[in-house]
Amino acid sequence: MALGDVFAAPLGLAALAALVPLVVLYLIQPDPRELPLPTVAFLQSDPDEGGSNPVLERLRRNLLLLLQVLAILLLAVGLAAPYVTTTREVSAQPTVLVVDASASMATETGDGTRFAEAVAAAREAVGTPTTVVVAGGSVRTPVTEADPEDARSALDGLRVTHAPGDLRGAIERARELAGSESRVLVFSDFAGGSGQGEAGWRQAADAVRASGATLTLQQFGGGRTENVGIVGRSFENRNVVLRVANTGATAAERTLTFAGQSRTVSLQPGDRRSVVFPLPASSATARLAGGDAFPVDDSVPVAVPDEQAEDTLLLTNGNNRNLRTALEVIPTVNVTVKRPPVSTTGDYDAVVFADVVAERVLGSTVETARATTADGGGVLIQAQRNVDDVGYGDLLPVTPGGIEQSGGIDNVTSHPVTTGFDFPAPDYHLGATATGTALVTLSDGSPLLATDGRAGGRTMYYGYLPNQTAFRYDYRYPVFWKRAIHWLAGRPSLSDLNRETGTTLQLANETTVETPTGQRTTAAVQLDRVGTYRTTDRRTSAALLSPAESNVSAAPVDASGEGAGSGGPTTGQQVRQDLTPLVLLGLLVLLGAELGYLRRRGDI
Repeated sequence: MALGDVFAAPLGLAALAALVPLVVLYLIQPDPRELPLPTVAFLQSDPDEGGSNPVLERLRRNLLLLLQVLAILLLAVGLAAPYVTTTREVSAQPTVLVVDASASMATETGDGTRFAEAVAAAREAVGTPTTVVVAGGSVRTPVTEADPEDARSALDGLRVTHAPGDLRGAIERARELAGSESRVLVFSDFAGGSGQGEAGWRQAADAVRASGATLTLQQFGGGRTENVGIVGRSFENRNVVLRVANTGATAAERTLTFAGQSRTVSLQPGDRRSVVFPLPASSATARLAGGDAFPVDDSVPVAVPDEQAEDTLLLTNGNNRNLRTALEVIPTVNVTVKRPPVSTTGDYDAVVFADVVAERVLGSTVETARATTADGGGVLIQAQRNVDDVGYGDLLPVTPGGIEQSGGIDNVTSHPVTTGFDFPAPDYHLGATATGTALVTLSDGSPLLATDGRAGGRTMYYGYLPNQTAFRYDYRYPVFWKRAIHWLAGRPSLSDLNRETGTTLQLANETTVETPTGQRTTAAVQLDRVGTYRTTDRRTSAALLSPAESNVSAAPVDASGEGAGSGGPTTGQQVRQDLTPLVLLGLLVLLGAELGYLRRRGDI
């Protein structure tokens, strides 16, 4: 019999070499010396009445050596991973296992989580061969047509996510992978509303049955279904608005804390309440005090951009008092105002051209703007009658025409710069065609605000002609310019920094990211856990924020009416039964016996 038939890692037996120095130490230890002690010389030696057994005496003296030898033997055997081969009956049918790893499966049951119970049940249902489909933040297939042991290893490697799951998509994937003679088993709590809710996954289940495959549904609904969670987060006027919902059947009162402040929220069944906190100066996490069986939605991190200064160059030959004031009141903007023609060497995060005299703008000034975009910054160009004569070239994200009378605002596209604004229509505007993206469009199709990307940076067209609109007197005019400069400088918005789980964070290149579960080096991070994701220059938060997924209760699924049962042909599978835990347990018992012996002998 080869060692590989008994040990999974025979190299571990090399630890037996530790016996050599142990025996050598016992052999070279000096014998005890006999010294006369006058104070007890008068004592008469006690004659040996019954004698002593020399074998037992030698065993008593060397018992410690024996214990240590046995300990080394057990350690070496444990390192070699001993096993025995047993036979386990598994299904002989091709099997597709659908495991729900969505956030609601993290509900605590008292003996673990719904997800842990589902994985344990899936391990017992593997077939020959087995395909595993996971419904987490995305639908994925860890193994396809694997043998039972590989399938179990894949199941052991699964982790529950903090994202809504697409159960319908997972069952549809299972239908594509299953043959007419296959069986499809779904392990889920059937809660939440992803994948078009219950109607969605039932429709997919009907398609599986129609394909001829056998469908089995197994529901895991353990744990308390009374839940209060944070299901929404938004930002309004330097405030954070958090929405708290009670998806349970009884009234509840919870305390919400954020950035050192607390609010108490009382909720009847089905209620939702909005709680407003001031936006803190640094990133913080909102938490609901008091626990329930679904802690995933009890915390929401809020990432706040670092208050770093943005160097902005304003080039203008006009008065532009309102624009200058709007830029100067932004605490994170350092404004430098210059009148062309003038030298503009230096590094800037944003360059603004507003009401310039075309023939006075030097070529070096335009090159400074190009260098700003190349370094990841931005350039904003205000409309004017002769804007095409300045020589902006491809920095201008529109093709300009002539001056026209304006009608009204036709469309406003959602964008970090435009969200929440009512842009007034100007009396006159520059007829133009956007070569980039039109954010605000006038009734004749001309862009009033347009953006484009260029050489790693950004460009923006501001279509209000100088002194031709009342927008410069609007109380939100400085807010618009704050957003515009932040966007031009590449400063992320609050909505960009604060995401929902289940989305993907795209990075410019391969970057080391500190995630809630450890470091990863990647160019795309799946935000599948609640927490903060950090790079060297950015912090992004992710939270569940799903009212449907926070409702962890679900109507019972009648498995018997859905093709339940795991009958069918079976086959015997040779599997390894790992004996390492038993060996390690024996080693611990042996070490305890050694300590007890040393204590009795008086050495400790």
